[in-house]
Amino acid sequence: MIGDPPNIMIGSATGLTFNDFALHLTPVIVVIMAATLVPFYFIWGRHMVASEEHRTRVMAFKENEAITDPRLLKQSLAVIAVVIAGFMAQRWIGIEPATTAITGAAVLLLIDNFGRPAEDQTHNVASALSEAEWITLMFFLGLFILVFGIQKAGLIDMLAHALVTATSGNFQVTALAILWASAVLSAFIDNIPFVATMIPLIKAMAPTFGGDAALVPLWWALSLGACLGGNGTLIGASANLVVAGLAERAGTSFRFVEYLKVAFPLMLLSIVLSHVYLQLRYL
Repeated sequence: MIGDPPNIMIGSATGLTFNDFALHLTPVIVVIMAATLVPFYFIWGRHMVASEEHRTRVMAFKENEAITDPRLLKQSLAVIAVVIAGFMAQRWIGIEPATTAITGAAVLLLIDNFGRPAEDQTHNVASALSEAEWITLMFFLGLFILVFGIQKAGLIDMLAHALVTATSGNFQVTALAILWASAVLSAFIDNIPFVATMIPLIKAMAPTFGGDAALVPLWWALSLGACLGGNGTLIGASANLVVAGLAERAGTSFRFVEYLKVAFPLMLLSIVLSHVYLQLRYL
């Protein structure tokens, strides 16, 4: 559930837990990863050769030197372990993942600043808060307000009805339509706003298909389609743009079309495997 923002959004909106996502999606993701490694090998793997000089240079690296604050590392690992345990125990402790995560962040800030002079505490907290993606958070805030307004206006119900009509009320066709539509659309529009729009749309289908419990396969179809579809183009997911920026700073740049030629076919492969998985397990 914490692997991609769309999954967090789906889990928060539906009550599906960290364990639910791990149980239902991990099997197909393992298969997809293994299948993706095959074309990776033929496209790049055979040509990836390192000289003896480069091998020696890499082996000379001392990983311990990269750790600038061992104390903070140990504190962070301890807090992350507790937070992940909180995610896994969500159903029993009744605490939402968002609450667990923000509590872990607050605890880590307290631990890291405990015993430091007041001036250092102020600097550390200000530095940590400045690293937060406030622009992204404000984007989400505005987006959810807009989606709620559209929902209240009745547009979401109208779109849900149109989708059910287009699939003739067939649950299997609806699930697969959500998978493929999510994949293709998420590749060309960021998957986060797409999922924010789709969540109330799928919820509106509950009366047609027999209640909220019956919609679970549709949530897995949305998750797989949106998260994997975001791999299809450079703008499909925020992570793609981050990697492109890092690559350019490292001296290796690639553009939209160059990325599309390689990534889109691989994305389609992952969706075909997801299609088969949904068909066999849920439909």
